[in-house]
Amino acid sequence: MSKTRLFVAVLSAAFVALMMAPPKASAQTMGYADAIKILAQSCGADINKYCPKANIGNFGIQKCLQANSSKITPQCKTDYVRVYELIRLRHEAQQAVFQICSRDSAQLCSVHSNVRTQNFAGKVPVLRCLLKAERSVGNKCNQAITDAGYR
Repeated sequence: MSKTRLFVAVLSAAFVALMMAPPKASAQTMGYADAIKILAQSCGADINKYCPKANIGNFGIQKCLQANSSKITPQCKTDYVRVYELIRLRHEAQQAVFQICSRDSAQLCSVHSNVRTQNFAGKVPVLRCLLKAERSVGNKCNQAITDAGYR
């Protein structure tokens, strides 16, 4: 398996696991770049050995690793579960950050109100305002911004 294919496989598996994971709360999250680095290191040999023909799409890599779970290394199993959970939490935090910060944004970023009806591009000015006003923003909002990976 080429490095490019391995990279895409790990990224695809991370995304699939993120979308299928059940909800759970936590303050620590992880972005895709860190996830790819960890999984490529921990699971790269297992993917090459047990899943060389697995289709990157349609959950192929994830299904293959699950089907071969008794054969993959303990480190891959451990990191796989941890990484996907942290990515899922990052995604969850990104979905919740503007709701958690609604009071702060209304008080500090009044020009940019009504973020609930905007797509993400419309929320960027609010996020910039909140990041700039970090010292005036509440602890919950600051934590939400950090958990979402925006800081």
